[in-house]
Amino acid sequence: MRRALVLGVMAMGIALLLWAGWHNLRERKLAMQKARDNQVVLIPEKQGQASGQGEDSGFAPVMRGKKAPMCTLATLDGKKVTLADYKGRPVLVNFWATWCGPCKVEMPWFEEFRKQYAGQGFEVLGLTDDADAGKEVITKVAQKAGVSYPILLTDGKVQTAYGGMDVLPMSFYVDRNGIVVEQTAGLGSKDQIEANIKKTIASGGVAQAGGQ
Repeated sequence: MRRALVLGVMAMGIALLLWAGWHNLRERKLAMQKARDNQVVLIPEKQGQASGQGEDSGFAPVMRGKKAPMCTLATLDGKKVTLADYKGRPVLVNFWATWCGPCKVEMPWFEEFRKQYAGQGFEVLGLTDDADAGKEVITKVAQKAGVSYPILLTDGKVQTAYGGMDVLPMSFYVDRNGIVVEQTAGLGSKDQIEANIKKTIASGGVAQAGGQ
């Protein structure tokens, strides 16, 4: 009887140790995820230059001045979309991820500017860099950010076509002729984003009548 009691106490002790270990591991994972969500990726800036440009930070805007790749991707509802569908319109191609805190900061700004400059044909395409997160999670994050612009699922190839995604968010400002006018990495200021949008609208032809 005593031996059974001792074994029972030992088994309970082992179970408590295992539970404590699992609990601590879970807490560490949650803490790491929270830290990752709140991480702000900023590119060191030159004096007098807004963050996001970062030529002296190791970031090279390799796509600036080049033709934007015309990859075909699917929206969350399965519709096929390519940049060629927006020929003649200024477009902001933004790579983001559900875990990226800075991405969630600027997405509402994109939505605001999309509406503000809609009369000039401006559009935003949000390319999720973590398509494996699942449509439900991606949709939830996009809805929480309040965006209505197209969210596209990436296939891994489009990231390579755009020069690789070492930093998120990564944005490409494409003019009416399909040329990348500006490329930024990291979270820039709202004013700098608007300045890049205006630059993109002004590039590649005369703006449409009725715009801002």
